[in-house]
Amino acid sequence: MPENHLHPACRVRPAALSDDAALGELDRATWSTLHAVMPRPQPPHPPFFDDRHGPEDFLVAEARDGADEPRPAGYIRLVPPTPLACNSHVRQIQGLAVAGWARGRGIARALLRAACATARDDGANRITLRVLGHNTPARALYESEGFTVEGVLPGEFFLDGRYVDDVLMGRSLAP
Repeated sequence: MPENHLHPACRVRPAALSDDAALGELDRATWSTLHAVMPRPQPPHPPFFDDRHGPEDFLVAEARDGADEPRPAGYIRLVPPTPLACNSHVRQIQGLAVAGWARGRGIARALLRAACATARDDGANRITLRVLGHNTPARALYESEGFTVEGVLPGEFFLDGRYVDDVLMGRSLAP
């Protein structure tokens, strides 16, 4: 993906190690049982980047905040789903978050489109993701960007006192 991928509301770029603190804060601020299957993060907070989640796996959206300063407004994680050569043509979205102050400005859509472009530029011809069944806003966004439901794991997670489906979605990256 070009470094200066532009969208009217934001600039999407590859993540850098220097984004660690801001993305960690964003990740904790956006935690919700609407999309998270892990427990709420508790202090002391580990670094955002670690040996399994490096900056190379993330795209960051920068947008202007209330003080008109550019800052990280969201991120998306895009990785090969497995290390197997037989599915190296697939990329998987494994996380998408948008700061509360930046919602409603097209940030998630810009990140999703940038992820598709990056995957395509990387040689992938297919992109997949998993979304919790009750996450209606995310599912609507993904469907509006061409993703379709390819499978459902009923009651896969028990969150906030109820069973929640794990919905598998995907789409082709062919032009």
